[in-house]
Amino acid sequence: MKMVGDKAKILYLVIFIVFISGFGVFWLDYIGLFDINNYLQGFRKEPESVLNTAGDEPTLVEREEFEKEKLKLQERIEDLDKREASIVEKEKNISSEREKLQEIRTGLVLERRKLEMQKSQYSGYQKNVKKLADKINSMPPKDAVAIMTGWEDPLIIDVLRQMDSEAEKAGKASITSYLLTQMPKDKASRIMYLMTQL
Repeated sequence: MKMVGDKAKILYLVIFIVFISGFGVFWLDYIGLFDINNYLQGFRKEPESVLNTAGDEPTLVEREEFEKEKLKLQERIEDLDKREASIVEKEKNISSEREKLQEIRTGLVLERRKLEMQKSQYSGYQKNVKKLADKINSMPPKDAVAIMTGWEDPLIIDVLRQMDSEAEKAGKASITSYLLTQMPKDKASRIMYLMTQL
């Protein structure tokens, strides 16, 4: 049997190395360590696609699709404009309602102040009526009647009622009936009539 020559051994070794290298490259591509297609695309140049060529006029289908998209966009813009107008109108209504509420609030604040002033005045008036009732009670009846006949009817009624209330609290008889008998008859009758009405 003839021994294989050195040159043949080297050739077989080179073939074996190329085979192992090729197999290794395909195996690495298979397991995803690198992509052969990316490396090979650099060597082969594909012709440019007709759809991607620059300077060509768009096709009829593309124009129709573009017009449809344009119409959709226009409708969307109109819808947004309507919504914006509606929002502006609502904001105006809310603003006017806010102004009305502010006016009502201001009016209520003024009414409250007015009522507090009236309450304060009434409280002061009540204090004065009480003082007058105490003074009239402590005077001789003729002097008291002479003073009271110069007053306005509502004040006379309030003082007489205050005197009745204080006499009732003290458990005493009130002198208001006696004071009325000492007044002029027309004045006394008017006071008695108003006391039943007010």
